[in-house]
Amino acid sequence: MSTLKRISALTALLALAAPTLAAPKISAQSIIVNPTQPELNVQVWTNRDASGDGNPVYQIGERISVGVKTNADAYLYLFNVNADGNIDLFFPNAYEDSNYVPAGTRVFPGNGARYSLSVGGPNGQDKLLAVVSTTELSLNDIAIFEGQQNFATVSVQGQDGLAQALSIVVNPLPDNAWVTDTAFFRVGNVAQTPQPQPTPVTRIQPGQREDGSFDSAMVDAYARLKGGESLGQATTYAVPWGDGWWQKFGGVGAYGDAALLHANGSSRSYSVHGRLLARYLALAQAENGATRPPSRLGWAAGDEKVIPQNRYGTTGLYGFFQNGALYDSQKYGTFWLTGPVLKSYQGLGGSGSFLGFPTRDQSLLNGAWAADFEGGSIRTVGGAVKIYRK
Repeated sequence: MSTLKRISALTALLALAAPTLAAPKISAQSIIVNPTQPELNVQVWTNRDASGDGNPVYQIGERISVGVKTNADAYLYLFNVNADGNIDLFFPNAYEDSNYVPAGTRVFPGNGARYSLSVGGPNGQDKLLAVVSTTELSLNDIAIFEGQQNFATVSVQGQDGLAQALSIVVNPLPDNAWVTDTAFFRVGNVAQTPQPQPTPVTRIQPGQREDGSFDSAMVDAYARLKGGESLGQATTYAVPWGDGWWQKFGGVGAYGDAALLHANGSSRSYSVHGRLLARYLALAQAENGATRPPSRLGWAAGDEKVIPQNRYGTTGLYGFFQNGALYDSQKYGTFWLTGPVLKSYQGLGGSGSFLGFPTRDQSLLNGAWAADFEGGSIRTVGGAVKIYRK
């Protein structure tokens, strides 16, 4: 048995959407996956967290196995950086020297492998890093096999050293020729007798229902939205909701939690994120116990949009639904508009007009609809819409 004493890796942080996308890079604090939709995809996880998004605890001496899934044949590299910065390259190794792996799911060590992996010290936060590439990487400046070693000796130390070395290695490659993923776990302080662990299972996929079938509209939406960069990993199956389907995702960075919504009869599925999703679900909870979408908004009818800074210096988000819209700004909050008020507001240019962002929900005032904004208000008087400047 080979004791792998340093199971860990660099943090993977997906770049948020921005007007100008930066080139892919590796920094000391993050592995940033290509900003364009890559042809390659890789997922990595441990046997105690098949989602790959958690932080399970292992004790020193316990056995561990690592699951990896790729969507294409590629060269695979598995690194570890432990709590004190020591690094291992545990695949490829002398037991499995060919690291060109076919598309699909593999577990390390595999059945019948001539080695096993167990957790060593020190206690603390450990991370796993998987790198796949369409071409074989030259890692001679990072790790080498010496003599009869079964595992390579890594010549760099700490996240900074590994990040700098990997940056040099992948820099000449095309933007879509490499991609990364990471998983985390903690090492405790109580030694236990190593026990066999269950084989990792494949993550829930976008659009996947519990019976194994797929909602094709959700699958298409995940690809259209570059879901790995904006939605993250699925945390639930696609399940019935009202007269349609919904699936929840973990979100990426500042995007927050996310969901794909697919109304029955529609050929497309749309996304809702973060504060917009929280307000949408709160309205559903208040109206019907969250058993279906809120009637004042209905199903998502478009992907949410980022709204650039307006004349008042306010930025935010816009979500479009069958019966209304949600507008969100950090300055004021998240509010709903619908009907003639929304139609008149958008006809003026919405948040980019002199009205700016909503400052409260649309409401009934003396039996008529009223909405207040940064730069004015809208009222319905005798069925007619009246617009006022401040």
